[in-house]
Amino acid sequence: MTPDSEPLRVIIGAGEQRWEGWIPTQREDLDLLDRSTWEAWFGERRADALLCEHVWEHLTEDEGRAAARLCFEFLRPGGLLRCAVPDANFPDAEYQRTVQVGGPGPADHPAADHRIVYDHRRFADVFRSAGFTVELLEYCDDDGRFHAQPWDVATGPIYRSLRLDHRNREGRLGFVSLILDARKPPDAR
Repeated sequence: MTPDSEPLRVIIGAGEQRWEGWIPTQREDLDLLDRSTWEAWFGERRADALLCEHVWEHLTEDEGRAAARLCFEFLRPGGLLRCAVPDANFPDAEYQRTVQVGGPGPADHPAADHRIVYDHRRFADVFRSAGFTVELLEYCDDDGRFHAQPWDVATGPIYRSLRLDHRNREGRLGFVSLILDARKPPDAR
């Protein structure tokens, strides 16, 4: 936990991911489906920012909506949740095979417990329905065209992104994510 004077920036479901200035947590620390873990971890504090990369696809859509409401509650007004998931519209057959519901290969493969693959409309709606304003940062449209707008890595790095992923080089998209910013309105409670 950071001193009260420092911004509280938390990675949800960090796995091995570490970014300077961010506190990594695992499911045992902050379970997106268990409010009591959030109450115990945060107490009266609220996060300035939450970062969640390739976690939401492991929840059903209903669970994802409940998780969005929980994140909304534990963010300070004006706080940011940057979230990334596999993109249902990325036109690459091998990518889609890898990220599909149930995933490929053995049960211990990371994608084996994917419960949903989101497109940009459905994913944005999950967060809007919780009260967030939503801005799409990277995504494929219904025709499979990739869209990316500039975003500041310092406000929440997503490795599996156009700018950071080693598979995206020399104008070739090797791996994309549907990335959005969900901001809690400044006047929200």
